[in-house]
Formats: sequence, C-alpha cells, structure tokens
Amino acid sequence: MTLEILSENKSHGGTQGVYSHASAETGTAMTFSVYVPPHESGAKLPVLWYLSGLTCTHANVTEKGDYRAACAQHGIVFVAPDTSPRGPDKNGDDVPDAEGEYDFGKGAGFYVDATQAPWAGHYRMRSYIERELPEVLAANFPVDLARQSITGHSMGGHGALTLGLRNPDRFRSISAFSPIVAPSKVPWGEKALGRYLGSDPKAWREYDAVALVEDGAAHPHILIDQGTADPFLDEQLQTHRFAGACDAAGIDARIRMREGYDHSYYFISTFLAEHVKWHAGWLG
Repeated sequence: MTLEILSENKSHGGTQGVYSHASAETGTAMTFSVYVPPHESGAKLPVLWYLSGLTCTHANVTEKGDYRAACAQHGIVFVAPDTSPRGPDKNGDDVPDAEGEYDFGKGAGFYVDATQAPWAGHYRMRSYIERELPEVLAANFPVDLARQSITGHSMGGHGALTLGLRNPDRFRSISAFSPIVAPSKVPWGEKALGRYLGSDPKAWREYDAVALVEDGAAHPHILIDQGTADPFLDEQLQTHRFAGACDAAGIDARIRMREGYDHSYYFISTFLAEHVKWHAGWLG
C-alpha cells in the first residue's frame, strides 16, 4: 500500500508524520497523521486512535493536542484520521457536500457507512477506520494491532464510543472528550443519521452509544471527560444519557465533569496526556 509522505518532523525523539493514500473505501485520497515514538529496531508498538470532531481534519489534534510527550513516554503510536472523504475521487470529481452546512457533508462524516444517495458512494468512514486504515498502518508502521485503544472529541467521541462498543475485542480501552453520546436524540445526530442512513431510526442504533448499551453492548474500560461550561452540553451532547444507560446496564464507566472547561482544544490539550497514560495502562 503506497503512502505519500506529506511531512515528517522529529518530536520528543520520535516522528510526527502526515501521510496520504488512495482509499478503496471512500474512493478518494485520504490524509491522516501518525506519531511514532522512539523505539528499538524491530519493536511493535501499541496504537491509540484519535477521532476528531465536526469541521476538523487530522490537523487539529496534530497541531493542538499536546499528546506527543506522553506517547513518547509510554511508547504508543498515535493515529489521527480525517473526519470525512474530501475528494476528488478517482474520476476527478468532487465528493458530495452540503454547501454552507458545517454539521453535514465534508468534515462531518459521523464515522458511519452511508446507505443513502448521494452519500453512499464515498462516505464510508466506519469501514475506512475499522478495516482499511488498520491495514495501511500494519503495512507501513511498527504497530501491534493486537494492542489498540481509541479516543476522540465531540463527533469523534461519538465515533470512539460506537467503534469501541461494537469492537470490544479490538479496542482494549475507550475514552472520549465531550462526546455526542445519543445522536439519535439530538439535532446534530438526527440530521446526520437521517440523511446518511435513511429515515428509519432502527438503522441508526448501531451508531448511537446509548442505544448500543441498551441493546447489550458493553466494555470494561470507558473514560469520558466533559466540561461543565461546554455550550453544547445540554442540547447536543447530553452526557447524562450515557451515564444512565451504563448505570442501568451495570457498566462501570468513569465519567468526569470538568468544572469550567468548554468544548475547545484548550480543554482537550489539558487532559489528553492523561488519557494517553490511562490507555497505556490497558495497552500493556
């Protein structure tokens, strides 16, 4: 699998790179970043995935996340994919977009495999992250795919929770910052899931963390940090719904309400190194 190196920089003794490749799942070029910490020749390292939020690319956490020192200390590869296909596709055509809508289309893939036209042909972020990108990593980086964990922010927190709950044998631990926990019940999610997946809410449940728990999904290691000053908390995020579902299911999720923190990377960068350390405890 051929990679184009867009940039590589030394950081904390390791390499922070940004790469592009032709994706069979999305039918477009896809860009992602990887931090590889210093390591002995021949070593295979555990992987922490980071899924970004609405309007973001790989670049937001790569430039603002403050994770590299912790990853270097704990020997963890940090992977940050894009949030949607961008285009052009193999025919030179741009991918569908929702012009002027920040919460749908480009930058807002919601980590689903779309089933509705015109989105279904390219918006396949679930399969891209679950199947394709791990193969790219294994072919090009010193990763141990038997040791993976996942985290994310906002829409990416939704992605981390749903991918992690659907794949508990793959991801040893799950964490999230300010996640959309019940997209089936909030405006961001109702809009995105309805247009990507169709009008039947039953088709949305595998992309809704609360619904997955209600339907029997579970994971022993879940950590959520949520700021109390987050302007999206009450309408879009609704952390209490996930807490209630976990309590009802007997899942010991660790949910921390962080006093005075908002939805920004000032919040994420404050605690991301702590999340890396927490995941390291489960990655071995």
